[in-house]
Amino acid sequence: MKKFKDIFLYLSAFVPMYILILTKLIVELICNNILFNALYIIYFCTLIILILLGVIGLALNTIYSKGISKEIIILNKNNITDKHFLGYFSLFVLFALQLNLTLVSSYILFLLILFFIGMVYVKNSLFYINPLLNILGYNFYDIIYSEIGANEKIQAKFFYKGELKENQNYKVIFKNQHFSFINKNQK
Repeated sequence: MKKFKDIFLYLSAFVPMYILILTKLIVELICNNILFNALYIIYFCTLIILILLGVIGLALNTIYSKGISKEIIILNKNNITDKHFLGYFSLFVLFALQLNLTLVSSYILFLLILFFIGMVYVKNSLFYINPLLNILGYNFYDIIYSEIGANEKIQAKFFYKGELKENQNYKVIFKNQHFSFINKNQK
C-alpha cells in the first residue's frame, strides 16, 4: 500500500501540468486547430484520470493518512520551497507548451517522461517537490526541532501552510519520514 501512496503522491505533483495540457487540448479543439479524433479522446481521458489520481493521492497522503502526532518546538527554520518549486514548475510549463497534441509520438513521449521522472521521484523520496502543495499554500521547511520534554535536537523537513516561527510550539502529524505536516494550531 505504501508504494501506491507514493505513486499517487508523485502523480499529484503533476496536477498543475495535467491541467495546463488539458486546457491546451480544449482550446486547440475550440479553435479548430486539432480534430476531434481517437488521439484527442485518449489524451482527454488520460489527463482526466491523471488529475483524479493526483487529487486522490494527495487526499490519501494528507487527509486520510494516519500519522503519529507530537508536540515540538521549532529551534531553527529555513523555508526552502523556492529551491525546489521553480525548477520543477518551469519544467512542466515548458513541456506543456511544447507538447504537440496531434502526434501519437508526443503522447508516448509524454507517458515515458512521466514514467522516468516518477521512477526517480519515488526511488529518491522526492515528495517535498510538489508544486500542487505550494499552489495550495504550503511551504516546505528544513527545520531543527526538539520534542516537548526532550533535549534531543532533530533535523527534518516539513510542510506548513503559512510562515513558521522559531521558538514556538507546534503540533506535528508525522505521516512518514518524507512527508509530514506541521499543524496550523500552535500551542
